Amino acid sequence: MRGVILTAGRGGRLREVTGERPKCLAQVGGRTLLDRQLEALRACGLTRIAVVTGYRSLDVRRVCGPTIDFVHNARFAVTNSLYSLWLARDLLGDGFLVMNCDVLFHRQMLADLVSSRYEDALLMSPACAGEEYSDEEMKVRVRRGRVVEISKAMHPQEADGENVGIAKFGAAGAAVLVEELNAVVRSGALKEWLPSAFARFCRRRTLHAIDHRGFPWIEIDSPQDYWRACTHVAPALDAPVRPARRSGRHV
Repeated sequence: MRGVILTAGRGGRLREVTGERPKCLAQVGGRTLLDRQLEALRACGLTRIAVVTGYRSLDVRRVCGPTIDFVHNARFAVTNSLYSLWLARDLLGDGFLVMNCDVLFHRQMLADLVSSRYEDALLMSPACAGEEYSDEEMKVRVRRGRVVEISKAMHPQEADGENVGIAKFGAAGAAVLVEELNAVVRSGALKEWLPSAFARFCRRRTLHAIDHRGFPWIEIDSPQDYWRACTHVAPALDAPVRPARRSGRHV
């Protein structure tokens, strides 16, 4: 299985904390998000890694080092994560794990996903009592452990949880997903988020939801997310953690 990290985006909302650096090179706890993700993939046995670059690709390549495969999204400013993965489609045939570059997460979450008996699955954070979702979260609806809908536009009351931003597909699932990526790109919808292809996938093949089991994680979209990642999430990643049911965007 190959690991794929999507790093093409600029991350404009984080400019006040990252300056001109790409979002994936934001420093959290003295290390970049990208470095943390590369280490987590390797710790789980995924040594074949591809990084899809875009904004300031040379800076990203320098951090990655020489053992990484690179795919460049020259149209990063006018496309989105679905298009970035589509560009890497020729690398996906043997099965792959894909993650967004802006997710800071406990390594056990990745280990749970990789070791899951399901070939095709994504990590999800179940909704907690009192949880309030907005248009920002990629919401997930699940039935009997299977994803049946995934969308930011989903009504919050219909959501069973939030997509963490990390998913895996076996060889057969990868073939189906690539077909759906091709269909979306052919339609010209180049600004679609990758989970829109996941939603199409679910209509053809089972996509399982893997509970994050309360381990700490956060998707870093805003300066507020970034500071919470620095003050709450990053310290929890290095401390002994006893998993518990908690909200996806909070420790």
